[in-house]
Formats: sequence, structure tokens, C-alpha cells
Amino acid sequence: MLSTLESLFNLARERKKTPVEGSYTNQLLNDKSLSKEKVLEEINELIEAVEKNTNKIHEAADVFYHLIMYLEANGIKIEEVMQELNKRKK
Repeated sequence: MLSTLESLFNLARERKKTPVEGSYTNQLLNDKSLSKEKVLEEINELIEAVEKNTNKIHEAADVFYHLIMYLEANGIKIEEVMQELNKRKK
């Protein structure tokens, strides 16, 4: 399960190092405005899907993907986010 998330982070980091022409991932990584817009859009779609009990899994996957690209585009390392979460354990 976690290997899938790790694969997405690795994909983002690899695409930053070695861009692929026409890649949607690269578009998100290079255009912070687009990346932000997509995160907001996908979160709203997830909320709507939950409220209507439709497409929840699909929309949740979209949120994860776009959030990962947004974090990477803005230099926010998942390792640091995980450290912060770990600090919050009680």
C-alpha cells in the first residue's frame, strides 16, 4: 500500500530531474498555479463524491496524486511532513 505512494513521490522527483515532454506530471511540477488549482478542484470533487456517495475512491486517488505533485512542485519534502506528523503522536 505505502509502496504506491512512495512510487508517486519517486515519479515526481524523477520527472523533476528528467522531464518527459508532454507529461501531465511535468506540467503540474512546472506550473505551481496549475498544481494549486488542481489540488483545490480535486478536494472539492472528493467532498462532493463523499456527500453523494459516488466515485469516492477515484476522487480520493486524484487528491493524493495532485497533492503529491503540489508538494514536490513547492519543494515540500514528504520526509519532513512525516517527521511533523510523527512529532504530533501522543
